[in-house]
Amino acid sequence: MTLQNLKALLLTIGPPVHHYFASGQTGNYILWAEDSAGSALYADDRMDKQTIQGTIDYYTKTEYDPIAKQIEDALNASDVSWYPGPILHEQDTGYIHYEYVFEVDDVESDPDA
Repeated sequence: MTLQNLKALLLTIGPPVHHYFASGQTGNYILWAEDSAGSALYADDRMDKQTIQGTIDYYTKTEYDPIAKQIEDALNASDVSWYPGPILHEQDTGYIHYEYVFEVDDVESDPDA
């Protein structure tokens, strides 16, 4: 799965989806961003393959929001490596913040693959 595939997957879930930032967003929303290199395979004295790691953040004001489970189900049904991060309550905004750490193919991968 590529980053573009991940974006398309997130768009199927329902809430608005933003990449990197969601300035002025109200209501529930998903924010995702790639933030580092993930696993790498080295061969012949060079990096041969690399994955990209990032986070998917879901912001909701609904306790026990079923969208959080829908995000997990969508990730499980796709070709994404992921694990849940912390679930936080942000007192200044009132949002419950779910975090999922993902790893996908290198950004240079063929988007049709």
